[in-house]
Formats: sequence, C-alpha cells, structure tokens
Amino acid sequence: MVDHAQQLADRVWHRYDRKERLIRYAVLLGTLMLVFWAVRDIDIFWPWVWDAPNQMSNLAARMWPPSPAGLSNILNALLETVHIATLATFLTIFLALPVAYIAAQNTTPNRACLWLGRFILVSSRSVNTIIWALLFVAIFGPGVLAGILAIVFRSIGFIGKLMGEAIEEIDRRPVEAMEATGASKAKEVAYAIVPQVMPAFFAIVILRWDINIRESTVLGLVGAGGIGVILQGAIDTFAWPTVATILIAIIILVLIGEAITSLLRSKVL
Repeated sequence: MVDHAQQLADRVWHRYDRKERLIRYAVLLGTLMLVFWAVRDIDIFWPWVWDAPNQMSNLAARMWPPSPAGLSNILNALLETVHIATLATFLTIFLALPVAYIAAQNTTPNRACLWLGRFILVSSRSVNTIIWALLFVAIFGPGVLAGILAIVFRSIGFIGKLMGEAIEEIDRRPVEAMEATGASKAKEVAYAIVPQVMPAFFAIVILRWDINIRESTVLGLVGAGGIGVILQGAIDTFAWPTVATILIAIIILVLIGEAITSLLRSKVL
C-alpha cells in the first residue's frame, strides 16, 4: 500500500523539475538582492517619502480651484506645442526614410551603409528628447527652433527603425520581378517596395505624431518652446491655480491627440 502511494506521488505532475525550481529561486533571490542594493545606494531620504501624501494633498489644495487667468496665453502656447510636434514629424519623414532604407538588410547597398544606418538609429534613440533640447538650446538659443530640432533628432530613430523593419518584411517577389525586367533601383523602390510599406508608414507616422505632441509639452521646461515655458514660469512664481489650469489643458490636448490618432489609424489599418 505504501509502495502504491509512493508511486502515485512520484507520478504527480510538476511544471518545473527540481533543478529548474532551484534556478528560478536563485534568480529571484539575485533579483531581490539587486533591488535591495539599488535602493540602498540611491540614498532615499525616507522621512520625505512618508510625508509625500501630506505634501501632495497640500499642493492639490493650493492648486484648487484652477485659475482662468491667462487662458489665452495658455491656448496660444498649446497651439505652438502642436505646431512643434507637427513640423518636427513632417521634417523627420524626409530624414528617417533614407536611413530606414540603408538600415534594412534587404535594401541596403552594402554592409558599411547598413551599419551607418543602424548607428544613426541607435544614436537617435539613445538620447532623450530633453537632452537633445538642451543641446539645441545651447546652439540656437531658447525658442521653438530648438524644440523642433530636438523632436526631429529623437524621432528619426523611432520612425527609421520601424520603417526599416517594415521594409525587411516585404514580399520579395515583386522586387525580383522588377529586377528581372531590368528596372532601375528607383523604380523598384517606387513600384515594388513603397506600395507594400505604405500602410505601415502612415501608421508609424501617426503614432509618432501623437508621441511628439506629448513630448513637446515638456520642452519648454528647458527653454525649447511650447506650453512648458508657461508651466515652468507658473511653477517658479508659485502660481499653483495657473499650474492646475495648464495641466488640465495639457491633458485635454493629449486626449484630443489620442482621439485623432485613433481615428486616423482606424482609417489606415
């Protein structure tokens, strides 16, 4: 009877065997140790953490009710923010598409161009928009131009990478058919590659425009134009009701942008 029970116990199914369980426990323990090490080394002042709910409620009380003063300036700054995002997205298209072409394995002229294209894409994505904005503010001075260029240099990596992947996934048969007829490279791109990637192109550009609107709202914090300039000024002068109005305006702008992009993507895809 005991042997029969032991046999049944041996036949119980386990998702992981003993070795796999030990490995999982070791990984979990290592992760916990890493998290503990990171929390200990960043030197958090815990009394401020415990007091954060009180500070947040106090700040919310000072922000309520939102002030309508300067609403026209806020709306003008929001419009400027949309212009920054739109112009930057438009300019990015002309810069990102050639990079995507040379960064795709099936269209790049040679290995040197392939690695050049991928280097550009990685460099663009590795630097945050705020860092690009700080750089261009130092070069061109505060203003909208620095914000547009910051968004452009950040967006190249995003659009270029996704478009490069879309190019790599195309059906090669139309390209090979045009090669067999002796068509030029330009005609191959125009008639065999472009029609296949157009849906992806529109979807990627619309998505990036939506992202750029969100990123444009904070560029003013470093002097690169947009609604962030007014927001920073209101924070510096402790005009908390105005800060609340600006935050509400930003949320509404983002929601409108989300609705527009969802509608456009539904039409494209």
